[in-house]
Amino acid sequence: MAHTDRYDFPLSTSSGVAAERYQTGVDLLLSLWPGAEEALEAAIALDPAFALPVAARARLHAIRSETTIARALVSKAQTLVSVNGTERERSHVEVLSLAITGQSAKALAAALTHADRWPRDILILSLPLGAFGLFAFSGMADHDQARVDLCERHARHFDDSDWWFLTYRGWAHGENGNIQRGLCFTERALELRRHNVNAAHAFAHVMYEAGASDSAERFLDGWLPEYPRSGVLHNHIAWHIALISLERDDIEGALNIYNANVAPAVTTAVPVNVVSDTSSFLWRLQAYGHSVPKGMWEDVAKYSAAYFQQAGFPFADLHMAMISAATGDKEGLQRRSDALVKLVEAGKLPAGPVVPALCDAARAFVEEEYARCAQILEPVAMEVARIGGSGAQREVVEDTLLVALMRSGDVHQARALLDRRLHRRPSPRDTRWLSQLVTT
Repeated sequence: MAHTDRYDFPLSTSSGVAAERYQTGVDLLLSLWPGAEEALEAAIALDPAFALPVAARARLHAIRSETTIARALVSKAQTLVSVNGTERERSHVEVLSLAITGQSAKALAAALTHADRWPRDILILSLPLGAFGLFAFSGMADHDQARVDLCERHARHFDDSDWWFLTYRGWAHGENGNIQRGLCFTERALELRRHNVNAAHAFAHVMYEAGASDSAERFLDGWLPEYPRSGVLHNHIAWHIALISLERDDIEGALNIYNANVAPAVTTAVPVNVVSDTSSFLWRLQAYGHSVPKGMWEDVAKYSAAYFQQAGFPFADLHMAMISAATGDKEGLQRRSDALVKLVEAGKLPAGPVVPALCDAARAFVEEEYARCAQILEPVAMEVARIGGSGAQREVVEDTLLVALMRSGDVHQARALLDRRLHRRPSPRDTRWLSQLVTT
């Protein structure tokens, strides 16, 4: 008897139980819920020649930034699938291999080609999507629109009961500014599978972009306790709650959430989330005019010293630059900026000149050269999407520009930027700032 997954793709295994365990593992992986590794391991134990659970385990380890084991597993999967695999399975493993071995441009092209032929192969369709997907880290300025286009191109292959597709379709529309569609799809995804971290995360982002921070906080306060602290996004979702507290000027509450969930000493998140969440929270706190408690920046710098030392990962470069700037590491910041300029000149940094510019702006800001900071940021503000991540994560750059404009005395430009932000997303912090400018 031939075994299939829930999208009716044939699976190259003689064990029905192995097929079931594989499907369970993929669902847990794509919802980022604990238990995926155990389910995939069970599938492998039941049929050691079955390549797909080995490949899915490789993807799981790659998500956790466990690169060495991810590469070893995907190599094993390639060997297995070459002996016992369908054409789709061989392509599936090859795309994962390209992504896991760092061949991002080739992986993106291969994933899109694979999706055109097998659009319901969701583990591959997932690769270009999300804040840390292949589109986001491609260096494209319009990757938000690219995600929408990809989802809409294949929407006819999914129905209203597909929690996975609804999650990413909602995320794509919400990040691209279509708040109503984003809310509709992510709410439906959560109704279908509440223990779906990606849907909860997407819903929080859409609510944030809608300016509905209080509603987002109520949802996350009720949902987060159901998610084990060991979950890969537990700390990042808590970061969202801390930002909401910070936005309404509840500094004590924001710091309590940070210290309990986000700080390097307590987090279980992957390094890119730890570095970005800690640095962007503390940078915002400081930029908003509040004191960062003693030792916090140093703790972040100590943690980050083990990661992202080589320039060329733009999303990490921004946050490492903020850490260097905030802790007075001028030499480290200059090395990174110089290395990024060389990569741009050599045509090896798809995100382009915006990345070294962000490093230079961070230094100008902490040195209180606010006019120079604004002068650096204004020409590249529309290009910041090239570094990847989400709108909420990248907003720290626009916050920096806005504060620099206000502190440099450029009231006209500051008010114009605030007006645009408030039109896009109501914010109690921006409302307070606008009120201060009006009375200036």
